[in-house]
Amino acid sequence: MKKVLYAICVVTLLATPALADDRAVITQQEQEMVDAVASGGVAVWDKYLDPDLIYAEEDGSYKGKAEMLKEIQPLPKGLSGEIKVVLLSYREDGNTAVALFRQVETEHYFGQTIHANYLTNTTWKKRADGWKQIEGQVLAERTDPPSIALPTAELQKFAGTYKLRDSEPTYALAVTDGKLMGSKNGRKPAEWKAETRDVFFIPGDNRIRKIFQYDANGKVTGFVERRESWDIVWEKLS
Repeated sequence: MKKVLYAICVVTLLATPALADDRAVITQQEQEMVDAVASGGVAVWDKYLDPDLIYAEEDGSYKGKAEMLKEIQPLPKGLSGEIKVVLLSYREDGNTAVALFRQVETEHYFGQTIHANYLTNTTWKKRADGWKQIEGQVLAERTDPPSIALPTAELQKFAGTYKLRDSEPTYALAVTDGKLMGSKNGRKPAEWKAETRDVFFIPGDNRIRKIFQYDANGKVTGFVERRESWDIVWEKLS
């Protein structure tokens, strides 16, 4: 038994540095690739992308290596930026590795600075000439938009009970301590923050916007919950 345990320990000790080295190599390669974006360093991407790559972009498109390389162009005048790669998770199985990164981007846009984070899931295959990326998928991390403060009197016009068309669920809105609070089907109320005077969002659930609707006389008739291009309509009962 002692010999078996000793053997396991030796294998573990031998495997750990190699795994750590692979992790470091892949992270470094990913950083080199994002560093090459601003300058249009297509040679770096050509070096690390596998010929059979499948890559899904944040805009919903997907492409192969040839199409990816065509996109690596120097940024136009007035645009610049930096991207810092942070490794979030790593798994390795034989000659295949999966690495999940957060790309922390700072973009300088014609004198203004904006920030964005992206989750990038990548799959790598160890070839004779090193690790090559065979798959990638980019997802923009959502953040809450800036909110504005509206007077309590203005929020009060939204208070009331709302109902889905031809269905039972209800949404109750009330103004509490100067905040518009919404409760769906009696659940715990959540604050609705104003993005504009008629567009609201729930912090942490910013994929959906609540957009109030009015009749010809300016009376609130309901709101829509908009997720991308799809609307769910709530009608005001009272």
